[in-house]
Amino acid sequence: MTKIVHETKSICPECLKVIDAELLEEDGQIKIRKTCEEHGEFEEIYWSNIEHYKWVMKFQDDGEGISNPGTKKTEKGCPYDCGLCEEHKSHTVLGLVDVTNRCNLRCPVCFANAASVGYVYEPTKEQIKEMLQNLRNNKPVPCYSFQFAGGEPTMRDDLPELVKIGKELGFLFIMVDTNGIRIAEDGKYLKALKDAGLDSFYLQFDGLDDEIYKKLRGRKLLETKIEAIENCREIGLKNVVLVVTLVKGVNDDQLGDIIKFAVENSDIITSVNVQPISFSGRVSDVERKKGRITTYDFIDLLEKQTNGKIKAKYFYPIPATVPISRFIEAETREPSTKLSTHPCCGVATYIITDDDGSYTPINELVDVDKFLSILQKGYSKTTKLEITAHILRDAIKNIHDSGRRKLIQQFLREGTFDAAAAFHKNAIMIGCMHFQDPWNFDLERVQRCVIHYSLPDGRLLPFCPYNNLHRGALENKFSVPLREWGSNHGGLPISAYC
Repeated sequence: MTKIVHETKSICPECLKVIDAELLEEDGQIKIRKTCEEHGEFEEIYWSNIEHYKWVMKFQDDGEGISNPGTKKTEKGCPYDCGLCEEHKSHTVLGLVDVTNRCNLRCPVCFANAASVGYVYEPTKEQIKEMLQNLRNNKPVPCYSFQFAGGEPTMRDDLPELVKIGKELGFLFIMVDTNGIRIAEDGKYLKALKDAGLDSFYLQFDGLDDEIYKKLRGRKLLETKIEAIENCREIGLKNVVLVVTLVKGVNDDQLGDIIKFAVENSDIITSVNVQPISFSGRVSDVERKKGRITTYDFIDLLEKQTNGKIKAKYFYPIPATVPISRFIEAETREPSTKLSTHPCCGVATYIITDDDGSYTPINELVDVDKFLSILQKGYSKTTKLEITAHILRDAIKNIHDSGRRKLIQQFLREGTFDAAAAFHKNAIMIGCMHFQDPWNFDLERVQRCVIHYSLPDGRLLPFCPYNNLHRGALENKFSVPLREWGSNHGGLPISAYC
């Protein structure tokens, strides 16, 4: 029996026009169904477990948006008047700045690649500084963290200079997205990035089998990944995030081994971030169904592959942390960063590593439900959180590990990056962020997105609309043809630049 659980807006996968959509209960799953007058009906899995979807949605907690939107909603509407407009409900938590679309790989799952599109998009140093400043200008909460992305950012020799600019502008945490090739091969370049102030690498890491890399990346890369991690260890850059593009039937059997690898290298690896594949361009129903995997599929697989040690119920949706942010905001009397993204955008948990190479899920050290509930009850939408000693005392009673209790109490009182870093010591975050594609696109998720691209035309665009709707037009406007770019940079063969 089919039951409508929610009505929303989506886009047609063919013409990309905004159309009405419904979320349905069917076959134990939540599906999104929509009809385009021109191209007919489309249906896709939205969440692969009905009861889990209902639990996740209990944590929806919208933010306050930004008080200085860059664009206004006009006749096109969401998501075409994006920039951000006044309809957006969340401020920027993580900024993204694409510094090039050049790359030294030809991954079939990539969003952008100069060789395939025929042009080079590479903002100047001055443009990048303006793009970063635009993130810092957000009100009431400026952006404190960003990633240099691409393409492959390490194709730029001046990347250390760009990292330094970010630090000078006041960013507290700077990451570089990378496939690891250059940091595995060029120690001098790696050290220059660290010396410039780089905090972390967001390292593409799809598994521990080279056959996976041959399928997803076109060549064997496991040895390169290991070398990149070892090089970071050698120079003392101890913050590497493993980023897994998860594809059903390709690497969905690797999750347990990846966690084991992370624990064995927990002096360097601070997080494992899984990204179920999103499909761009023209993809057949057969291809999508063959590769489609959802957030719930991920946490269910991880429970099985860790023999029940990391349970599916240990993962909480990202906005579950909003009560913590509101508590900190009231305690410090300063605007606090809130992860008020849509509950279906992502989930996460922590494991605490031990000196003997074992680990303990944080849910076995903290009664997470009671801890969050106490903080939430102290806040309402009509009255400020009353900061009293008993609220904090009651909350931390649910932290059963004395070491973690002290660190969490410090974080709640201070709300600083240093306090957060202290909590993360000997901890690995395991997260899953399922980015949207035209088939599962939901405008309610778009309006709550907290990951925003900063663009050279002054706009900030949420991740999913940018990659599905806006990227091509923006890059074309600020790019040069591939051969022209090559002629202006030494006249070497195109392959030397991509």
